[in-house]
Amino acid sequence: MLSLAPARAEPPHITAKLVAESPAPTPGGSTSLALTMTPEKGWHGYWTNGGDAGFGLSVEWNAPEGVTVSPFRYPVPEPLILFGMMNHVYEHPYALLADVKVDKSVAPGTDLTLTGIANWLACTDKVCVPEKAVISVALKAGDGQIAPATRTQFDPWRARLPQPLDRAGKWERKGDRVRFAIPLPVGTTLDAPHLFLETQNIVDYPAAQGFSRNGDWIIVETAAKGDAAGRAEGLLKLGDGRGLTVHFEPGAVPAKGETIAVAPRAVDMNLFWTALGGAILGGLILNLMPCVFPILSLKALSLARSGGDARAAKVEALAYTGGAVLTALLLGGALLALRAAGEEVGWAFQLQHPVSVLALLILAIAITMNLLGSYELPSFGGGQALTEKSGAAGGFWTGALAAFAATPCSGPLLGAALGATLVLPAWAALPIFGGLGLGLALPFLAIGFVPALRKRLPKPGPWMAKFRKWMALPMGLTALALGWLLWRQVGDGNLIVWPLVAVAMTVVLLAHYGSIQRGDRRAWLLYTAGLLFVVSLAGTVSDVAQAERQADGAGSTFSPAALAEARKSGKPVFIYFTADWCLSCKANEAGAINREAVQAAFEAKGVVTLVGDWTNGDPVITRTLADHGRNSVPLYLWYAPGASEPEILPQILTPGLLIDKAGG
Repeated sequence: MLSLAPARAEPPHITAKLVAESPAPTPGGSTSLALTMTPEKGWHGYWTNGGDAGFGLSVEWNAPEGVTVSPFRYPVPEPLILFGMMNHVYEHPYALLADVKVDKSVAPGTDLTLTGIANWLACTDKVCVPEKAVISVALKAGDGQIAPATRTQFDPWRARLPQPLDRAGKWERKGDRVRFAIPLPVGTTLDAPHLFLETQNIVDYPAAQGFSRNGDWIIVETAAKGDAAGRAEGLLKLGDGRGLTVHFEPGAVPAKGETIAVAPRAVDMNLFWTALGGAILGGLILNLMPCVFPILSLKALSLARSGGDARAAKVEALAYTGGAVLTALLLGGALLALRAAGEEVGWAFQLQHPVSVLALLILAIAITMNLLGSYELPSFGGGQALTEKSGAAGGFWTGALAAFAATPCSGPLLGAALGATLVLPAWAALPIFGGLGLGLALPFLAIGFVPALRKRLPKPGPWMAKFRKWMALPMGLTALALGWLLWRQVGDGNLIVWPLVAVAMTVVLLAHYGSIQRGDRRAWLLYTAGLLFVVSLAGTVSDVAQAERQADGAGSTFSPAALAEARKSGKPVFIYFTADWCLSCKANEAGAINREAVQAAFEAKGVVTLVGDWTNGDPVITRTLADHGRNSVPLYLWYAPGASEPEILPQILTPGLLIDKAGG
């Protein structure tokens, strides 16, 4: 995220210089001023509406009597997305132009030296610095002559200013979309169009803009954000530094016409590499999370079975990596496809639906019973040496299971990394999901290819039978946790009946399958249990898939209206977004949020706590997460009294941090 650094006594990163087209303006006439802005490499300045972050330039003039200065006119900016926020910027030298008028009562020869204090924001992709400078230009009332060299200097600056359209456009808000109509005759070239809105609280700046032509109208459609009404001001970028200013009046916008191809938005490579690195490191850290430990135990068995065979270890490590990466890519691809179809979903969407949770619960029960020896499968057999094929298959499916079960929660670094996928194109977002799977698999990849690490593994032996049964404990606890999550999602009414039948039939089916492996001939019991299992799954799909559950966290339920009401109270507001399947969320709640000392400090200072429960994929919460550059939980927001924007707290909370925020 961008951080705001305090202004310090150091040379500015954008150099400002005031230039007059004529140093001797005529009394009763005017001349043009140019404020040239020259950013250092890697720095940028802002248009009058900076977008999601940033602001334009302001000047406090000290003008002589009889001299007035018009507002500055800006050249056409460029869109720049950094960490999910749209910025309207200038990354190269640019000039703002204004007119200076001299009253006719001013006597020729009068000193009209003009000074002012200019304030602006200079930013890189990591830091922003408010800057200021005293600007001045020597003027003297005279004949208004312009030197040829000065005119040559000003002409290119004027050429970069947008031209005003002679007719008004129209705009309308339709649900969560906003549409604009711009009067532009057929034949006008649009090489790389983008609509910049000077009026705020109308559009979601980072959202994609769709352009089409309906006769002499250009139709622009994008996502709405804010509640502004009435006349709006904007700038249509045509391409190659050209643009048109247009004012919009509320009114009906014509239907969408023939689509205008828009050049793909340039990818912010700094954001891409930062997000990819964060995803890999975040996936690595996930190996330390409690939700991953049962899968690690399975892999420990697999690695121990491979003994010291270097080739088998490498094959299984590569297969495990392939399973983890492919599963993360498939989940990421499904997420991107659902978002493209208009669904409000985020990472770990697979655990926001009771049917998916039931499927995971059945899988956890199956693995637990296998580890206990209730039945045998080749992939988890009784410690026998694996062939090359079965070793690769076992590693692949274990890696796939690890990625599917381990990615619901965002550990440190992972939330921001996955949030970046909201604003990157699909081809750039998918590698980030793959990086998560790679990070998850790195420990096993290292063991498979580093002999020194492999030698530290215990040798195969009789101990493995006991170890295997001990490893049923964490997997059994995982099954209990999934069962609790399913109950939380569907409640304890009629909706829980079919899932209970499915779980019971899973136990009966697998237990009797083991009996058949040991010589039992009652196949009819296996078929009966299997039939009831299928019926119960069908009943669950029809009855439970649409189940909804209200949050009951330590605080009031989050909604935009509840947040607005809480902020009106003038008290601090703490919002935490959580989900029942997110173990890092639950760890923060137990270890920090719900601690007695924290709650006492909150009560003493009147802190209003709001809980956003994302367990079942609430679309309002999904949009709120996206507004803050995230697509996963946990997310913690702190609104200080009177603050316009929240502070995003770390993903790992401590009681001391929350008590300090409350001022306790």
